[in-house]
Amino acid sequence: MTHVRLPQPRGLLSAALTAVLRAPESGLPPVPAETDPYGDDLQLALYLLYELHYLGFDGVPDDLEWDPGLLALRARLEDRFLGALRADVPIDASGTADRALDELQLEPVGEVDGSLSHFLRDHGTLDQFRQYAALRSLYHLKEADPHAWVIPRLRGRAKAAMVAVEFDEFGAGRADEIHARLFADLMADLGLDTSYGHYVDAAPAEALATVNMMSLFGLHRALRGALVGHFATVEITSSPASRRLAEALRRMAAGPAAVRFYTEHVEADAVHEQVVRHEVVAGLLADEPQLDADVVFGIRATGHLEDRLAARLLAAWRDGRSALRTPHITPTAPGTQTA
Repeated sequence: MTHVRLPQPRGLLSAALTAVLRAPESGLPPVPAETDPYGDDLQLALYLLYELHYLGFDGVPDDLEWDPGLLALRARLEDRFLGALRADVPIDASGTADRALDELQLEPVGEVDGSLSHFLRDHGTLDQFRQYAALRSLYHLKEADPHAWVIPRLRGRAKAAMVAVEFDEFGAGRADEIHARLFADLMADLGLDTSYGHYVDAAPAEALATVNMMSLFGLHRALRGALVGHFATVEITSSPASRRLAEALRRMAAGPAAVRFYTEHVEADAVHEQVVRHEVVAGLLADEPQLDADVVFGIRATGHLEDRLAARLLAAWRDGRSALRTPHITPTAPGTQTA
């Protein structure tokens, strides 16, 4: 049984929501008009609401997952977040999914300003990599779960290919090969706590937003095209980035389990990117060509939020600061981590 504690609030909205989750008879909070759609308060509130569909929280009743009032609040927050994404990543009328995917496959030569994997490979310290892993754990400890929601919304060729990729993500039938388990092993090698959700309080809003977007796209059938675009972006960009991150960990003399997570993704995602592009995306658009612009939106929105996160982390690291909201990570003793 996984035990997940409620994180600390970051503003009036998340504080009021936390109170409701602890005592459902409490009144639901309003959403002030000035609430920043990318800010800590709204992003944490969305994260709390989405996590009710994953493992939930200690002391929060399971039936709140489908509470009408909480769902209505979530819809208002999603409208703010999705509206900001659509405003910030407008789709050019001439843009197509094929063109957007071609752009993703253009691998730059040499160091790239604004790239986390290039920075960590060439300049990063072990402490900076530990910060990076702590933030990425918010997704990687449930890797592929948000994407699984799209499976019943696909048909035929796209569904078969999506299930094939997800089967690999979930360990191809072996619990010790589930990618979330491999990431927990990486964290243990780096002296990080592997408890699900442990580093939420350390995560800036930019990190929460990248995870929230997956849940937003996954939970809405109307956004199935955007979820497929997001998934394609992850798979196409993963292999080269994972190669650089594995090189970074070798340079830092990290343990074998840490290196293995990324070497596994170099090989697996090089295959996955072809399957996703030529079967999942192409299969979806063969069935529903009207979703082409939605696929492009998912690709562009993913890049937009990843760029915001990279800018936050790199600005801190280049200034000699921690990128975490709670700047210190205390290494855990060997053998004390939990899955």
